Amino acid sequence: MRRKVVLYNPRALFWTMPLALIAVGSALDRSRYSVVLVDGRLEADPVGAILRHLDKDAVCVAMTVLSGAPIRDALAVSRALKGMRPSVPIVWGGWHPSLFPGQCLAESCVDTVVIGQGELTFAEVVECLAENTSLDGVEGCAYRRQDEPPRISPPRAFSDVNLLPAHDYGLAAVERYFECKQKRQFDYVSSQGCRFRCAFCADPAVFRRGWYGLAPERMVAELVAHFRKYRYEEISFQDETFFTSPQRVESIAEAFLRNGLNVDWTATMRSDQGSRLDERLMALCKRSGLKRVMIGVESGSPDTLRRIQKDITLSQVFDSAARCTRHGVGAILNFIVGFPGEPDDSIQQTLDTAAQLRALSCDFEVSIFYFRPYPGNPISETLVRDGYIFPSTLEEWADFDYVGSRGKWITAEQWKRIERFKFYQRFAFGHDRRSFGRPLQLVSRWRIRRRCFSFPLEKVILENLRPAQKLS
Repeated sequence: MRRKVVLYNPRALFWTMPLALIAVGSALDRSRYSVVLVDGRLEADPVGAILRHLDKDAVCVAMTVLSGAPIRDALAVSRALKGMRPSVPIVWGGWHPSLFPGQCLAESCVDTVVIGQGELTFAEVVECLAENTSLDGVEGCAYRRQDEPPRISPPRAFSDVNLLPAHDYGLAAVERYFECKQKRQFDYVSSQGCRFRCAFCADPAVFRRGWYGLAPERMVAELVAHFRKYRYEEISFQDETFFTSPQRVESIAEAFLRNGLNVDWTATMRSDQGSRLDERLMALCKRSGLKRVMIGVESGSPDTLRRIQKDITLSQVFDSAARCTRHGVGAILNFIVGFPGEPDDSIQQTLDTAAQLRALSCDFEVSIFYFRPYPGNPISETLVRDGYIFPSTLEEWADFDYVGSRGKWITAEQWKRIERFKFYQRFAFGHDRRSFGRPLQLVSRWRIRRRCFSFPLEKVILENLRPAQKLS
């Protein structure tokens, strides 16, 4: 008899496939364990859905938890399950537990935390739980024994992803995600880690600036097999930095063409990587289906870029953008405003840079986020030394929001200006074929060009007609 392991993906507002759970579920010994994945986004009653799979011999319920709104659902589900089935261990993993294992274990409903890369650690945790043996000696986890403080084991070394099992998408309801996205977009991770040192990011703390990419032959063989099964129309690479190795990217693009994988694909790209990408390789990527890249610009101020250790220049940003326009590749350009002590002229430089980039192509999009301290990086460590206090409970972290919440380093007037800029830049340069689109585009361009955002009547009317969805 195979014993049941239930994986749970908490409710959230985005429809990315639960790749982390697919990864850890695929790493379990399937001859010994029956793995079930329940996604709270797809269930009217998540607790009921989990309970239907919890037979008397179930090993555990495990869930991946991001900071923000997913914590609220993860807590509610964990507490409900612990109240109904107190003997079933509950395991948390993912970004938030990796950075706050002790805080998570302070909750009586959480028994074990997997820290960092989870495939090998979770497999060992499951073995120990199944055999009812101690977790002592399992690297990369934290756990609580009854009436004892939490124990945190030594970290596990970052594993080469080529040594990990292929992801079994049969664990997930792939067609349901296509329906929810309203497009046949297939999510896939081809690498793990990030080699860079951005002073605002938690990646260096989790990955220790390591990076491993799947061998092109293996990943393309997997993608071809997935295409035959799911007939997707687009691949969304969910890598931290897809373009880390130009040679690997070239091999991937050539393999796409050689295998007749005629689909669009999107991926992440740093602007320094984009500026170094030669025209021949960019053209090859385009021929192989490259549709759009996501570039983290972060700031339009050279001083701020140096301070946050982004290790890029604005010249590289515009070089990358120009290369995209020449080859007909779209881009999502991400910015962050409101770093501690950031002067107003730096914020304005960011808005001006965003507007200049946005004007280069109607296939470009701009996203502006507000800095919110997150542990594991130099900026946050400095803030803590200066007296900043992070949320002390999971409930407080559930309200973490870096999109609409301005943070303490942005004034009310700056927030108004930024929010109005975000609204008008959407209409100033994009595709809009609605009857009122052209007049709104002209007004929006005038406002952006003049930096004139007072009396935003157009914004008030449209947002009353179509309220923006709250993100977290």
